[in-house]
Amino acid sequence: MRTLYLDLGMGAAGDMLGAALYELLDEAQKKDFLEELNNAGIPGVNLQAEKSVKCGITGTHFKVTVDGKEEESADGHGDGCHEHGHDVHAHHEHHEHGHDEHEHHDHHHSSMAEIKGIIENLHVAPSVKEDIIATYTLIAGAESNVHGVPVTDIHFHEVGTMDAVADITAVCLLMRRTGADKVYASPVHVGSGQVRCAHGLLPVPAPATALILKGIPTYGGQIAGELCTPTGAALLRHFVTEFGPMPPMRLSAIGYGMGKKDFEAANCVRAMLGECADKTEQVLEYTCNLDDISAEKLAFATERLFEAGAIEVYTVPVGMKKSRPGNLLCVMCREADREKILTTLFKHTTTLGVRENVSRRYFLDRHTETLETEFGSVRVKKSEGYGTKREKYEYEDLARIAKEHDMSIQEVESRISRA
Repeated sequence: MRTLYLDLGMGAAGDMLGAALYELLDEAQKKDFLEELNNAGIPGVNLQAEKSVKCGITGTHFKVTVDGKEEESADGHGDGCHEHGHDVHAHHEHHEHGHDEHEHHDHHHSSMAEIKGIIENLHVAPSVKEDIIATYTLIAGAESNVHGVPVTDIHFHEVGTMDAVADITAVCLLMRRTGADKVYASPVHVGSGQVRCAHGLLPVPAPATALILKGIPTYGGQIAGELCTPTGAALLRHFVTEFGPMPPMRLSAIGYGMGKKDFEAANCVRAMLGECADKTEQVLEYTCNLDDISAEKLAFATERLFEAGAIEVYTVPVGMKKSRPGNLLCVMCREADREKILTTLFKHTTTLGVRENVSRRYFLDRHTETLETEFGSVRVKKSEGYGTKREKYEYEDLARIAKEHDMSIQEVESRISRA
C-alpha cells in the first residue's frame, strides 16, 4: 500500500507542506507540476522552487510572487503572525476591535464567496478544487467560531490571499501526484509562547489553529513561536488519515520543505513516501449463546456494540439445551475497546457469561473516493492488499439515484461504469 508519512516535528505551514511533497517527485514531474501550478489561473501568482539549507539539511523552499512581488508575512490581521511565511489571514471588519477607517480603506479584503469564485475558475481538476475549497472552509469556519461572527463576515486580507491560494493549491495538486493511498502524520509541534497581532498578544497555537487541530495530537516545547499556521492545520485536518508513530515502511522518496525562519532545530516538514506491508492486527473475539432475548432487543444490542467500537458483530442460529432455538452472538474488537464491549454485552443482552478468544485478523486497506457522474456525486469504496484490488459503488448513493430517476440499481451502476 502506497503510504505517505509527514514528520511534523517543527509544525506545518502551507508552503512547507507543499515544498516537502514537491521533493518526492522526479525532475520531470517537478517541471510538470510547476507548469501546472503557474498556469492554473491564480491571479498574478508565480511559484518558484528554491533550494534552502537548514541546520545542514538541504531542502526546498517555495517562493511565491504576486504581480512580481514577494508577499510578506502577516501584518497583524488574523489570529497568527505565521512565522513560517505565507498563510491565510482572516479579518472581520468590526470597529469595536479598534481598527480605524483608514486601515479598512487602504486594504481590500476577500470574502469566502470571492475566494470560492477564484477557486472555481482555476484550471485544475474538479477533485483538486474540492480539496482547496474544503481546506478554506475549515479555516473560515474556525475563524468564524473564534471571532463569534458568521462565516459570511469573515474576510481574507489582501496581503497573503493569493500566495495562500497558491500554497493550498500546490499541496492539493501534489497530494494527488504522490498517489498515496493513505496519509499518516506525527503529532503536531505547535510551538509555544505568544504572538503579537492586530488584536494584541495571542497564545500559541493561535485560537483558529487550535480549533482546527481539535482532536489531533499536538504538543508544545522549548521553541518560542508559532510553528503551525491555520493553513497548515487545515491541510493536515483534510488530508491526514491517522496521527501517530511512523508505520513500518519501505521508503522510496524523502522530501524536506523548508520554512523561512531559522531555529536551533531544522525548520522543515519532512515527507516520506513508501510502501506499507499488508494489513494485519490482533483482535479479541467475544461469543455468547442467547435464547431468551427478542429480535428487537438483539438488534438494539448490535447497534450499541458497534457504537462501543466493535469491528464486527453478527449472529448465527444455534440449537441450545432442551432443544431451544437460539443465537450465537459474536463480537470482534480491538484490545483498547475490551471494557466498553464487555460492559455493553452485559448491559444490553441477557447473557450470564461471555467467552473470549484472541485471534489475528488479516484485512484489506479501505478508503472511499467521490466520483462525479451525470447523476451527481457517487462514493466509491476501494480496498487493496495481498495483491488484490477491489472497488464498489456505495449502495446508498445508487439507491438514491435509482429512486430519483425511476431506474433499477443495475441500470444506474451500468450507466456510471460506462461513463
